[in-house]
Amino acid sequence: MAGTAVLDVNNVEVVYNRTVQVLRGLSLRVPQGQIVALLGSNGAGKSTLLKAVSNLLALEDGAVTGGAIHFQGDDIASLAPHGLVRRGLFHVMEGRRIFEDLTVEENLTAATFALTGRKLPAADFDLVYSYFPRLHERRKGLAGYLSGGEQQMLAIGRALIARPSLILLDEPSLGLAPKLVEEIFTIIARINAEQGVSMLLVEQNAAVAFAVANYGYILEMGKVVIDGPVEKLVRDQDVREFYLGLGGAGGERSYRDIKHYKRRKRWLS
Repeated sequence: MAGTAVLDVNNVEVVYNRTVQVLRGLSLRVPQGQIVALLGSNGAGKSTLLKAVSNLLALEDGAVTGGAIHFQGDDIASLAPHGLVRRGLFHVMEGRRIFEDLTVEENLTAATFALTGRKLPAADFDLVYSYFPRLHERRKGLAGYLSGGEQQMLAIGRALIARPSLILLDEPSLGLAPKLVEEIFTIIARINAEQGVSMLLVEQNAAVAFAVANYGYILEMGKVVIDGPVEKLVRDQDVREFYLGLGGAGGERSYRDIKHYKRRKRWLS
């Protein structure tokens, strides 16, 4: 991938509970201003990678045991999670993780701590509301009463308040109706194009991820098995069969198709 990288992950290994290895020499990069998709089945290590980047592994008895992660050229190993946020890295976690007992507006206000010590303009609530008009309509209501789609909008809105240079998005489509997924991913693409925010997007829905991403990586068992520009990946027969559900003449085929073992072995060899 050409261009200056906002995030460089080099040969990273992650272990949980000092015994369970989840990431095995994983490397990837996110160029400035691009959306990079990270795909893989459950347990492949996608969310673990995001937690390694945002330095949240210690909360789950995990640790980076090898390799290095650089954000905007600096090694982040010694930085606390809140320090990374104030440097411009925001992690929108799986399950949204909003403050349900606070109002929408109070949730956005809570995110302004990320601006502490940074020479940036004041928090722009109007920018968030311009992307998510429904949040403006419900700004005085408790966040816990929002729909799942609205809560996801709020989670992304909090990231925007922090004025990030990189957003980590973990399964933004999870549990949402197809129409809402389309709406949210359209907004994600707009934010990237209009605000110049780089994004590392974890998704199981390959079709929507490829619709907005520039580049993609596919993980299996903690390592990258294939990567490339989205235009290349959508033509790859393995990706078409196992992630896009597009088989050959026989029609759709799932990842657990009867002959997947040989194909998977070839990927991991």
